[in-house]
Formats: sequence, C-alpha cells, structure tokens
Amino acid sequence: MSDDDLAQVLTAVGPRLRALRSARGTTLARLGEQTGISVSTLSRLESGRREPTLKLLLPLARAYGVPLDELVGAPQTGDPHVHPRPFTQHGRTWVPLTRYLGGLHAYKQIVPAGRRPESEGRPEQFTHEGYVWLYVLNGRLLLALGEHDLVLTAGEVAEFDTRTPHGVGNAGERPVEFLALFGPQGERMHVRTRITDEWGAQGVPP
Repeated sequence: MSDDDLAQVLTAVGPRLRALRSARGTTLARLGEQTGISVSTLSRLESGRREPTLKLLLPLARAYGVPLDELVGAPQTGDPHVHPRPFTQHGRTWVPLTRYLGGLHAYKQIVPAGRRPESEGRPEQFTHEGYVWLYVLNGRLLLALGEHDLVLTAGEVAEFDTRTPHGVGNAGERPVEFLALFGPQGERMHVRTRITDEWGAQGVPP
C-alpha cells in the first residue's frame, strides 16, 4: 500500500467510527466505559485529530462486534458480496446489510418476544446526529419518539431526525423484525413520520 493509499485509509477511519456509533445509538461516554478509552480520545479519533492505532481500534472493534477491517475499510479479497455478521445489543439482534459505513447504513433488527413494554416501561431513548428510516417486516414495533408512543405493524414505516429522543421495543407476543436505514444529518428518504394530535405519529406515503 502506498503512502497516499495509507493516508486515505486513515482519514476514513474517523467518519466510519462516528457513523457506526450513530447507527448503534450509543454515546461517547458509554463507549468509553465499554472500551476503557477516554471520551476526549474517542472524540479526537472521530474528528480525525487523533491517528488511529491498533491499540485503540481493537477495543472499539470488540465493543461494536465487528472485524477490524470494518473500521479501517481494508480492501476485500475473494467474494465481494456482503457477509453479514449478526451481533446482539440492547437485547436485540442486529444483522448488517451493508458492508461499509459511509453514507447510508442498513440493518435488519430482531426484537425477541417476552420484552413487553408493559413490564419494562418505555424503551430507553437515545439521541445522536443523523436520520433513520424504519420499515416493519412482521410483528408489532413500539417506537418511543420524543413524548409520543407509536405502534407500527408489518408494512408500516417511520422516518425521523435522530436528534429527537427515540427508542424501540416489542409491542407484541412474538418477535418483531424490522429494517433500519441510518444516514447522516440532512439525508432523508421519501417517507417520513408525521406527528398528529390524535395518534401521536403515523407513516405518510411519499
């Protein structure tokens, strides 16, 4: 790898780390607790003001449950197709549907049965930079969006700015499966969530 190629790889690490953290809905403080890396160092890594090293990237890869080359964007050999590596976080299974972290990033998520909001209260809410689009494949998905609670069923969608406090849970008796597409701030789809006084929120066709 030439010096120019190496410089490009290192420059791309920060945005990849920021996009991955946004996609997981976690904070720098929480990530610091998981990895033992200070919040200031994590912030400098994401902004490109700290050069990524193996000592820093290895605990981040473990915390995110991804291979190291997912963080650095190493060139692929062999089969170029996506090979999702499912992982579990916040009690639900995530299946990556996109290989790299730039631009939009897609996941299939599965929330198991038995995690009813009635017994747990509202889902824990997060805020971060970005935009998200949800599409329910089956089951009943509870979306806590700001002060509103919305139950989405198969075929329904929601889109919202992730700076709005949000969290999801299972509102049914069987597992719920949905697709989640995460994008950077300002990047939107064609279907978005509309807040109404009567229903709280509902999907609106483009």
